[in-house]
Amino acid sequence: MLSFVFTCQSTAISDHYAEADSGARAIGVSENLTLFSGRKAPLPLDVIIIGCGLGGLAAAHTLGHAGHRVTIVESAPAIGEIGAGIQVTPNVSRLLIRWGLGPHLKKIAVKPEAIALRRYKTGELVGWTKWGDTMETEHGSPYFHIHRADFHQLLLDIAAPVSTLRLNSTVTSIDPAGPRPRITLASGEVLSADLIIGADGVKSMVREIVLGEPTKATATGDAAYRAIIPTEAMLADPELRPFVDNPEMTGWMGPRRHIMGYCIRAKREYNLVMLHPDDGSVESWTAEGSAEKMRADFDDYEPRIKKLLSMVPSTLKWKLMDRKPIATWIHHAGRVVLLGDSCHPMLPYRAQGAAMAIEDAAVLGNLLSRLTHPAQLMPILRGYEALRHARTAATQASSRLNQHIFHLPDGPAQAARDASMRAALAAERAKWAARGVGVPDYVDAAAGEAVGPEFSGEGNSNQWADQRKNREQFGYDADEEAERWWREKGERTCGHALAQAQAQELESAGSPAFAARL
Repeated sequence: MLSFVFTCQSTAISDHYAEADSGARAIGVSENLTLFSGRKAPLPLDVIIIGCGLGGLAAAHTLGHAGHRVTIVESAPAIGEIGAGIQVTPNVSRLLIRWGLGPHLKKIAVKPEAIALRRYKTGELVGWTKWGDTMETEHGSPYFHIHRADFHQLLLDIAAPVSTLRLNSTVTSIDPAGPRPRITLASGEVLSADLIIGADGVKSMVREIVLGEPTKATATGDAAYRAIIPTEAMLADPELRPFVDNPEMTGWMGPRRHIMGYCIRAKREYNLVMLHPDDGSVESWTAEGSAEKMRADFDDYEPRIKKLLSMVPSTLKWKLMDRKPIATWIHHAGRVVLLGDSCHPMLPYRAQGAAMAIEDAAVLGNLLSRLTHPAQLMPILRGYEALRHARTAATQASSRLNQHIFHLPDGPAQAARDASMRAALAAERAKWAARGVGVPDYVDAAAGEAVGPEFSGEGNSNQWADQRKNREQFGYDADEEAERWWREKGERTCGHALAQAQAQELESAGSPAFAARL
C-alpha cells in the first residue's frame, strides 16, 4: 500500500483557499473498500497523474484500487481548494456512494429540494422542478450541494492509501514516447511510467503534447463572481430565511447576467455564483474581484439579491473561456491520455465540470482493471475515449445552451422562454398534485393551467424539466457503461490484441536474431 509523501491537510495556501470542514474526513474508508468486484489488473502499471484536482484524485483512487501503482505530481506546495460551492449530481453521487462516501456526504452536504428559476427584477417564479428525494426515486441517487474544499478532502482521503502524492513538483516537459514516457520536473528530476494521465486542467500542458499543438480558447463574454455568505445573518432576516429553511437552487435570470444561489455545509453557508459581462478579468479561480463592482453589476436585481450582496465582504472573479471538443484524448504513442478539464472543460451553466472528470476516472479505472498485456493498453484507452468523448461533448453543448437561455434580454425571446418554463412549472405542479404530494405555496401561486399528463419537457427552456435530458445526464452509471463496453466490444478487441502480440512474440522467439541472443 502506498502513501502520501507529505502529510496532506487542506491547509490554506492563500487567502482564497478554504479549510475543509472537520466532518469532511474519510480516513479508513478506502482501506475497507472493494471496487470492480474485487478485480485487480493482472498487469499492474506504473501510472503518473499530473494534477491533484478532483479528477486527478478520483483517477488515483480508481486506478489504485484496480491494482496499479499511482503517483500524483502537483505543482502547488500544499493542498487547497477555493472557497466555493459545487454541485454533486446523481451521476456523480452514485459513484461517491459506491466509493464509501455516502455517510460523509449526508453529514456535510445539502440536498436541494428543487430548482427555482426567477425573474431578476421582481423575483417572480417562472420555472420550478422538484428535486429532493425525487432524484433518488427517478435517477437512483441523490443530488447534493457541497463545499469544494470538503469535496476535495474526501477524495484526497480515499486516494491516499492507494497512491503517492508529490507536492511542489512542477512538470516542465513531457517525452510521450513509449514504452516508458517521461516527465521532467522543475527540479531537474526525471520520472518515468507506463502511462501518464493529464489531469492538469483547462490550461493543460499535457493536452498540447497529445495534440501536437496549442488549442485556442474562445471568450464567452462572461465572467463569474463567487462568494459565500454565513447563513446566520440570512436566518435573522424574514425575507432571506426561506432560502435556508427550504433549501433550493435558486436562479435569477436577467439580461446578460444571472445569479445562482444554494446552501452548503449542512445549511451553515450560502453559495453565490454571479455571471456577468466580462470587463477584463482573467481565467483564474483565485483572482480577486471588487465587491463594490459586484453590487453595482446587479443593482437592478430584486431587493432580496441586494440584501444578499450587501453581506458579501469580498469576492473571487473568474473569466469564462470556452473550448470546443478536441479530436483525440490519446497521444499516438498510446502512453499519454487526458482526463477532465484538460480534454473537455465545461462552462458552469449546467454544473457538470467535476462530474464529467469523476466519470472519466471511474471509466478509466474500471477498464484498466482488466489489463493483462501491454498490447491491450491502446485498445482500452480507445474504449475509454469512445465511451466518454460523445457524452462530454453533449454536456458541453448543453452548458452553452443554458448561457443563452439565462441571459436573454427583456423582450419577445425572453417572454417565450418564460412561457416555456411556466408550462413546465404547471405540469410539475399537476404531476405532484395527482400523486397527492403538496408543493410550496409560492409554486401553487405561480402555476397556471397544466398542459396535460403527457408533458415530457422535451426542449423546454428549463433544461431540468426535460425528462429525456435528465435521464441521460443523471441516470448515467460510469461503471455500468464500462462493463457494457467490455461485454460488447472490449473483451473481443483486447483478446484480438493479445493474440496478435503473442503471435509476434512466438515469431520473434523463433527468429535467428532471437536465437543468437540466447
